[in-house]
Amino acid sequence: MVALSDLTAEQRRLLNEQTIEVPSWAYGNSGTRFKVFSTPGTPRDPFEKIADAAQVHKYTGLAPRVSLHIPWDKVDDFTKLRQYAEELGVQLGTINSNVFQDNDYKFGSLTNTDEKIRAKAIAHHVECIDVMRATGSKTLKIWLPDGTNYPGQDSMRVRQDLLADSLAQIYKELDDDQQLLLEYKFFEPYFYTTDVPDWGTSLAHCLALGERAVVCLDTGHHAPNTNIEFIVMQLLRAGRLGAFDFNSRFYADDDLIVGAADPFQLFRIMREIVTANALDKDSGVNFMLDQCHNLEEKIPGQIRSVINVQEATAKALLVDEDALKKAQLEHDVIAANDILMDAFWTDVRPLLCELREEKGLEAEPLAAFNASGYLAKIAEERVGGQQASWGA
Repeated sequence: MVALSDLTAEQRRLLNEQTIEVPSWAYGNSGTRFKVFSTPGTPRDPFEKIADAAQVHKYTGLAPRVSLHIPWDKVDDFTKLRQYAEELGVQLGTINSNVFQDNDYKFGSLTNTDEKIRAKAIAHHVECIDVMRATGSKTLKIWLPDGTNYPGQDSMRVRQDLLADSLAQIYKELDDDQQLLLEYKFFEPYFYTTDVPDWGTSLAHCLALGERAVVCLDTGHHAPNTNIEFIVMQLLRAGRLGAFDFNSRFYADDDLIVGAADPFQLFRIMREIVTANALDKDSGVNFMLDQCHNLEEKIPGQIRSVINVQEATAKALLVDEDALKKAQLEHDVIAANDILMDAFWTDVRPLLCELREEKGLEAEPLAAFNASGYLAKIAEERVGGQQASWGA
């Protein structure tokens, strides 16, 4: 068993400083493609979403930022929303645009051949940049749903040219201390082509835009059996890994609790982060969640998620890198693999309980939250109004 006292000062610093950004939409209702399920106490506005997100940070000490989604989280006064978040001990983080729910975008948004529709999509992103200024956010995240369903439906080359031009117009609107974060997804909602289907396409556009354009890696946005940690390594080498959207998948973009399907994959990803010194708070890599909680309670689902990332990080820090390098140089395949597996199989939960108690937190965040009565309280108080969901 490994104790907190067994860690080096640097390992303790990295664990103490680790933060994970949570998404506002995780606290709204979600479900399957056939049904969105409602639950008692679901937030009815962005203020209540922030209140729920603050509970995750209160009990874990790991989640001091909340991503917003525009227009889902649009309010009349973003300065007021920012102040409310700060009163609860959290900050407003990444601003996410939305060009996938408007009828005008049926045949594309930033890649639409209709100049009026494309201008509308660009204007939406400029509006998001204004929201960034009001909230103090430094990052605009773009996930582009644009694509086609049939060969010959549209020109792939023209769409890429239009995308490059649209992104350039958006990029030039950013302030000098703001960045553009471009996400990718290999399919859905379209199935023949997706205009930003993979990390290479995202990287190519980011390199063309400038130094403040970086790639967002969503762990659910790859073909089956993709070696995600290889992509992590390459983006780190290029200096263009801007952020993660952590979730877990069995089949496609399942948006399940991170580490639920393949905790070993999460460990492998975090080891690449650790070995590249990208865990440091000044590395420029933001660790975010992008999940929907269809069956489980939402706040406990987020608590479990950030704890899973923390556990994978702790295990990654325990890899005996000197011994591993020696085994690799000697081409001792079994020894090298054993060194990684020894770290992965180490139970780091007692160590992290010690770490929390040292910070003045409860040793077991999930148990502490469940005992707080918060879920019963909001179920009683949040009666009436329209619950937040995928569309709000």
